[in-house]
Amino acid sequence: MKNWLIFISVFIVSLSLVISILVLWKAEAPFRSIEQQAEQLALDAKTLAIVTESYTYNGKHSYVTVFGVDEYGDKKAVFVPTNLEEDSIQEVFLKDGITEKQALSVFKQEGNVQKVLHMKLGYEEPGAVWEITYLNAHDKLNYVYVLFEDGDWWKRMTNL
Repeated sequence: MKNWLIFISVFIVSLSLVISILVLWKAEAPFRSIEQQAEQLALDAKTLAIVTESYTYNGKHSYVTVFGVDEYGDKKAVFVPTNLEEDSIQEVFLKDGITEKQALSVFKQEGNVQKVLHMKLGYEEPGAVWEITYLNAHDKLNYVYVLFEDGDWWKRMTNL
């Protein structure tokens, strides 16, 4: 009887683990798919020659931010809308704005930061922005948007 209980327990734990992994893998599939399509569109539109990284940015409109190098060797960020319209692609040269580290240093002057959750370069109404998501000293979720062009504050959403 003891062996049956051990077998059933191990089976249920194993089954739960396999189901959890499958659910997470299936949930990631749409993001991987749209990112691959956006990368290919950036290459086909000749805005980039080499792609190094991409991720999805959700603001007022959703974009896939694709980082890479153009045919002249300049590092760029290309913002491809998730509807994959080639006419709506936006781009910035990374040398023309502040870096991730510079945006973080501007942001950390705020002083009320417990933990930075993530930073993403995205595209909003004023242009390219750094979105910084963090927890403050009271464990409240906060979003800060810093303009890529000059490091000025654009928008804050605090204590969510």
